[in-house]
Amino acid sequence: MRTRRRINLWSSPRNISTALMYSFAQRPDTTVVDEPLYAHYLTHQPTEAEHPAREAVLASQENDGARVVDTLKNHDYGTENVVFKQMTHHLVDLDPAFLYAMSNVLLIRDPDEILASFGRVVDRVTAADVGLPQQGDLFNRLTVTGSLTAVVDAGRLLDDPPGVLERLCDRLDLPFDPAMLQWEPGPKPYDGAWADHWYAGVHRSAGFEPRPKKVIELPPNLATVAEVCHPIYQRLLQHAL
Repeated sequence: MRTRRRINLWSSPRNISTALMYSFAQRPDTTVVDEPLYAHYLTHQPTEAEHPAREAVLASQENDGARVVDTLKNHDYGTENVVFKQMTHHLVDLDPAFLYAMSNVLLIRDPDEILASFGRVVDRVTAADVGLPQQGDLFNRLTVTGSLTAVVDAGRLLDDPPGVLERLCDRLDLPFDPAMLQWEPGPKPYDGAWADHWYAGVHRSAGFEPRPKKVIELPPNLATVAEVCHPIYQRLLQHAL
């Protein structure tokens, strides 16, 4: 079957985006691709954050973003649908026009939760490293061009997986498949080369798991970043499913 629906899932790091990728992978009509622009980003990175497995990522993927974009637009993945798990900050030094012929979903999460997790792995974190400013800009661009399909909030998804996924599938003009609610624990063949550094939690999971609410106290350097990110998150949250 020739691929006819191409879906970008635009997320910030540490945002259950891998779990949502695993969810879509349970559909027999869908192929998933893990962060295809990561190597491109590492060769154009505008910040100083040091990324684990940098050399492995560069060796595992096409480094030329223009070539990657051509593949995203034209490759036949052998299924009706393909979902590209994307990080908003990876969309650097590229013409975003390719997005306008695709479906685009923004996955958002409370910045305090993102930074508390991201800051344990990456030093010298800025707002640009977690992609919230880029996500706000992308929201504006996609809204103006009529190519934003949905905004999904991670907290709401974890509170009501069947309801949010059903509404998301409706926006994507896909039938909801209950198989999306569960997957086998462990690594997946479509995981990126960075999985050992980031995916331990999702590898232990078998579905979307509610997370207990807790008070997060960020260190001063991350709290400053959070102040920049919160207004962007709150604006996008108003549009979330």
